[in-house]
Amino acid sequence: MADTGESSSGANCLEKLKSYVRTQKGLILAAEIVVSLIVLICYAASLYGGYSAVAICEMIFSMVFFGIFMMELDKQFVLVNWMWSDLFRAGIGAVLYLITSLICVIGGAGDGARIAGGVFGLIAGLLFAYDTYTIFLQVKSTRQHTPASTDERV
Repeated sequence: MADTGESSSGANCLEKLKSYVRTQKGLILAAEIVVSLIVLICYAASLYGGYSAVAICEMIFSMVFFGIFMMELDKQFVLVNWMWSDLFRAGIGAVLYLITSLICVIGGAGDGARIAGGVFGLIAGLLFAYDTYTIFLQVKSTRQHTPASTDERV
């Protein structure tokens, strides 16, 4: 008899993937992964492959957060503040992409792959900056302002 547990769990994971990519956060993370892969390919084809470290790190971090949010592990592991972690990931990614991409575009004369990687890196930097902005709006909206205690016993 065939075991239907594995196929249904695989289908369940595929359904979670499809439904998560349809959300705004899922679409942004998927776009970050794809653009980081494009930047990685461009930097790997250039004469200076050292700039690919930013693309590799940011692509892996985006994949990890995509998996965590897709499988809803952020609701199970409440010890980590996932929203702030994601904010720092996206903010640092935006800054690193913009810096390295500007360096590659400005100093990439004669190396077309490096210039292309820099241009796609600028696009990735803007995408990561947009992600930072959307996460910041979420943090701002979920932050609760509690009034200070006026109890004199304290």
